[in-house]
Amino acid sequence: MVARRALFVVLLMLAGCATTQGPTSMQSAAPPPATGSAAFRASDFAWSTAPGRGLIQGQLTYRPNGVGYSCAAAGVVATPETPWVRSRMQILYNSVEGTALPADEVRRRTPPERSQDYSAFVKRATCDELGRFSFSSLADGTWYVITVARPV
Repeated sequence: MVARRALFVVLLMLAGCATTQGPTSMQSAAPPPATGSAAFRASDFAWSTAPGRGLIQGQLTYRPNGVGYSCAAAGVVATPETPWVRSRMQILYNSVEGTALPADEVRRRTPPERSQDYSAFVKRATCDELGRFSFSSLADGTWYVITVARPV
């Protein structure tokens, strides 16, 4: 019998904030306050569409129980934080800060308003062979970064 290792979805909450000199700071930054509840409103995403000098660079290094995982060649998304996205992250990932969960578990959850199209506000990248990724020209604010990790 061959042991099957699960795919994991990895969620991180990061700040992409511009600096005037040197590398981008990873200190916490908040987008302009979004008004209202967790209902989907395109206007809550407006801050994220402004061109910026924010930068997020990362590398996935995930080793549960000594098993190495990688996101090599996998897509990575950066989603701006809004009340609606924050609510969605809590439902899908049981966290608004960061986690790694089996992909099957995440897929079983259905957040409200799942039909909302917010893809115009999502930034996309791909992990290289070493699990590195980056997003540049981000508006200052907080972004959720999500990818799928596979056993190596």
